[in-house]
Amino acid sequence: MTDRAPRTQLDTHRVTNQPAPSADCDYLADDPALGDALAREAPAWVMERLAPLGRAVGSDHVQSLGEAANAHPPTLRLFDRHGRRLDEVAYHPAYHELMALAIDAGWHAIAWQEEGRGGHQAHVAALYLMTQAEPGFCCPVTMTHAAMPALRHAPAVAAEWGPGLTANAYDPRVLPPADKRGLTCGMAMTEKQGGSDVRSNTTRAERNGDTWRLTGHKWFCSAPMSDAFLTLAQTDDGLGCFLVPRFTPDGQRNAIELQRLKDKCGNRANASAEIEYRSAWAHPVGDPGRGVATILDMVQQTRLDAATAPVGMMRQALREAWLHVRERHAFGRALAEQPLMRTVIADLTLEVEAGVALALRTARAFDGAARGDAHEAALARLLPSLAKYWHNKRSPAFQAEAMECLGGIGYVEESPLARLYREAPVNSIWEGSGNVICLDVLRVLTRHPEAFAALQAELVAARGLEPDFDRTLAALERELALPIESLEPRSRWLTQRLAQCLQAALLLQHAPPEIGETFCRTRLGAEGSAAYGVMPTGSPLAAILSRTEA
Repeated sequence: MTDRAPRTQLDTHRVTNQPAPSADCDYLADDPALGDALAREAPAWVMERLAPLGRAVGSDHVQSLGEAANAHPPTLRLFDRHGRRLDEVAYHPAYHELMALAIDAGWHAIAWQEEGRGGHQAHVAALYLMTQAEPGFCCPVTMTHAAMPALRHAPAVAAEWGPGLTANAYDPRVLPPADKRGLTCGMAMTEKQGGSDVRSNTTRAERNGDTWRLTGHKWFCSAPMSDAFLTLAQTDDGLGCFLVPRFTPDGQRNAIELQRLKDKCGNRANASAEIEYRSAWAHPVGDPGRGVATILDMVQQTRLDAATAPVGMMRQALREAWLHVRERHAFGRALAEQPLMRTVIADLTLEVEAGVALALRTARAFDGAARGDAHEAALARLLPSLAKYWHNKRSPAFQAEAMECLGGIGYVEESPLARLYREAPVNSIWEGSGNVICLDVLRVLTRHPEAFAALQAELVAARGLEPDFDRTLAALERELALPIESLEPRSRWLTQRLAQCLQAALLLQHAPPEIGETFCRTRLGAEGSAAYGVMPTGSPLAAILSRTEA
């Protein structure tokens, strides 16, 4: 017998050696890389306008909205209870609240409301922040934003739809556009037999007087509850671009049938659908037979967003990993004090710094192009592809590394790391997979020498600042002097090196010296590695880690 008191069940569930419960944060104020890039690249009003969004995204409330939107994905409602076709998608209230957070504040429209005056930097920075709440809902925000340049090819259509698409009002009701406070736009391009080869599309557009009707099947339609969809269809003149609204001009539902929702690896909060056009009414957009050229003005915008989203996700993963390792102890001290863990987190920090710098520099090029600056317009033609390719190639391994910092708890769905890991591949596939993007880089370099000259000017500005950068730039220049046919098999290497060199040039000129120099040593130097967490002896870990939060 013993008089020792038995342990209670409560004692066995006492939580120790775990991070404190989450609390409201300011995702703008706590992000030195973003703050520095905005101060450098954007007018002062952009930072002021973003301040409420940074606080909102960092709040427990908005973070919980992202979790709920993923836990309760959209559902398809084909018919009402009486058998009438609905062809609607039902979303969880959390999704609608996130959409309102973005659209009521005008982040889908700011690039056009302030075009040439910092609007693109504001949009990209906002997307970077909103992605850290939930990446999926950013898809319809991006497409609504990106529709405007394509619609400008049809002034009458732009005049009719532009005010609704740029209104600071989220209105999810299923109504004709004239009855709504604000509108959204989706995209329906991909067909089963074509994928990126949109010229093989079989959807047909037939003209009867002033009316166009589309018939065909689209394998992927993003954001199927949008008020209209930009799409491509074959005409007698070749592939044309069309805007297909959910309602016809007489207020009737258009003949757009939803077939099913895609069961995707990630991107769960956002719906993607297969749709059928059954003689659907449509507006022509752009010149006859020039559909690809017309839609490319939209694609340039969506590619920049697809280059920015993975950087936002990497930033969120870095934040989660850093919060965990600072408070989790093992072998007598915090994980953040362990030399190898410090090396891993510092290396992840470098990747975020480089991604933010490239995304915001690309956005500045877009605003410069809108002002008529030839140098910036040339950069705007090339940089979205460089950034999209490389940021998305770095993101999946980044998410896996951050997950590993948390251990088993990072692998379960209660942690955002599992969601981010599943989300990581989507932006690499969307708007041109890796090979398509790299071939597009080659196309720009050969057909638009002014773009290459503009990029060279950006790179040469950093020559002499770091030996590894200088050696890499010299080797890159020798490679680019080769015949174009020899570059195609190496176009992935070329795209990677161009992106990394531009990142390095930006960091060497504008970031703290410890950031720029270490980035060059780890990405361009002989001691570099494809794996995260491999850094040269003597790397300034403390200085780099100080950049994880303000």
